[in-house]
Amino acid sequence: MFVLKNMTKLDKLSPYLRKPIFEKLFNIAEYANFSKEEKNMYDVSLKRKWDEEAVMDYAVKQGVRQGELKNAKENAVKMLSRGFDVQTISEITDLSAEEIKNLLN
Repeated sequence: MFVLKNMTKLDKLSPYLRKPIFEKLFNIAEYANFSKEEKNMYDVSLKRKWDEEAVMDYAVKQGVRQGELKNAKENAVKMLSRGFDVQTISEITDLSAEEIKNLLN
């Protein structure tokens, strides 16, 4: 109740109130006090932050996928050298038969 009653008087949270719920409440109150232009600037900065995080997440996922693909191709080459047929290799590595045949070249 103290926080709600005295929110307008608080410049920052005291160490006692440094709990996630109070920090979130304080951030919401700060946002509510922004002018329309400040809210717009804040929203744009949040969008940029989220976009950057999404791009980084996508890049990591693509990197993992590329690593998996490289590993599958290396395994397919080893299997070919040991006499496995193309269909079996395709089933094990999830590579297409065409991809495996290209590895022969």
